Amino acid sequence: MNNINIKQNTMKKTIITIFIFHFSFFILPAQDIEGMFNQGEQKKAAGDYQTAIGFYTKVLNSKPEHLNALLQRAFCYSIVKNYQGAIDDYTKVIASHPEHIWAYISRGSAYNKLEKFDLALPDFDKALSLNPGNDEAGEALNNRGWAKEGLKDHDGACKDWNESKKKGNEEAKIILKNTHCK
Repeated sequence: MNNINIKQNTMKKTIITIFIFHFSFFILPAQDIEGMFNQGEQKKAAGDYQTAIGFYTKVLNSKPEHLNALLQRAFCYSIVKNYQGAIDDYTKVIASHPEHIWAYISRGSAYNKLEKFDLALPDFDKALSLNPGNDEAGEALNNRGWAKEGLKDHDGACKDWNESKKKGNEEAKIILKNTHCK
């Protein structure tokens, strides 16, 4: 009987310790949140994207509205080819910051990677409508060209790539050299 009680007490203590350790990451003081975010940034800079995702996730567990953690985790998701994860995070950014041009461009690019070109187009259109003369317009046009190409709109793709080239997008210049576009 004594052995059973000892095992039960040991098991209870182990479960409580695991619970406290696991959930301690969900509620962090502000300085710890920024420290976690900075660790994520360091891991991302070192190319350790999976570990960076873990740090950004810990930040977001404590502060779901942390814009930079959402953006950086979405970026890392894209790098490791978790495009749906990137889309989910960019969607959260857009919900709270509907004027964030790069969130639309990046989400559209993730849709392109998943060959969901019909979902990508509205994101590129929105990015261009927010500020058609901005520096990001060349990137949005270039990526919208890929979406149009995926939808078999070759003329529309060429038009976008030509416009992107005019805005200085280097990738568009290469694409135009290697495609059917005039």
